[in-house]
Amino acid sequence: MGKPKAPTPPDPKETSAASTGTNISTAIANSWLNNANQVTPDGTITYSKTGEEKITDPYTGKTYTIPKTTVTTQLSAAQQAIKDQTDKAQLNLGTLANNQSSFLNDYMAKPFDGSNEAVESRLLDLGRKRLDPLIAQQQDQLATRLANQGIMPGSAAYDRAMAQQGQTANDAYNQLLLTGRGQAFSEAQAVRNQPINEITALLSGSQVSAPKAQGYTGSTIPTTDNAGLINENYNQKMNAYNQQAAQSGSLLGGLFGGIGKLLTLSDKRAKTDIEKVGKTDDGQPIYAYRYKAGGPMQLGLMAQDVEEKHPDAVFDMPSGFKAVDYRKALSLGA
Repeated sequence: MGKPKAPTPPDPKETSAASTGTNISTAIANSWLNNANQVTPDGTITYSKTGEEKITDPYTGKTYTIPKTTVTTQLSAAQQAIKDQTDKAQLNLGTLANNQSSFLNDYMAKPFDGSNEAVESRLLDLGRKRLDPLIAQQQDQLATRLANQGIMPGSAAYDRAMAQQGQTANDAYNQLLLTGRGQAFSEAQAVRNQPINEITALLSGSQVSAPKAQGYTGSTIPTTDNAGLINENYNQKMNAYNQQAAQSGSLLGGLFGGIGKLLTLSDKRAKTDIEKVGKTDDGQPIYAYRYKAGGPMQLGLMAQDVEEKHPDAVFDMPSGFKAVDYRKALSLGA
């Protein structure tokens, strides 16, 4: 039996290319399976191939073609009319917001200018119309009370009392001024914040929501583990090779067991139960057989086959049968 030949290990680049190619093909198939065109009451969604792109794997150098897909959403007539009206409303709201922001931009340049002073002055005038008569009345009442007490104008007690009354009046005017200023500030702040609030409301209102198609659950093709299959196939071939190598060693061991004899009866006519079980490295058949004269099953060559390749290894015996010199037949030397 000839020596078996070990299988060639798989090329890692070819294995990678096979795995990548299968993965890409599976991904493309899954994409098309799950991109089903949809028709809904609100419109349609369609998928179409609109080109392709070639990519090259930097490791294997293989080039793959990847299709490009375009998704088109077409609204129904009713939904399209709603969207058109919504777009117009959104444009109008955006224009209003822009106008308000322009006003705000001009106002922010001088938020508390003369208009605030006008508010302050107006409030002060209104307050004094009530405060001035009240202070005058208080001064008259104080002067009368001091006179009744015998405190005359020009005296230290009179001047002191009038000074205190003047301080009280001054405090009242200061409070009126502060109140007017606070009111003016509040009004100015309201004028500034109003457009900000309006802009926020305008921009957040009437948002457009595109109609959504119904959900779709498609099929999924599992990815084939090409790399695993290739490696498994190699392992199977290696196992077969190891078994053949072991079998070859066993056969040759049995064959070489008779080499100790110079000449061995190998004539086909002297054998029975003949079965071919292998071949030598140079192609000579190896047989399992029994001698017609009896005995156990043996392994060996047939003299008639050896004559074709090594005629010098075959000899005629006195009995008329042919014998084989195994050393010559197998080129093992003397």
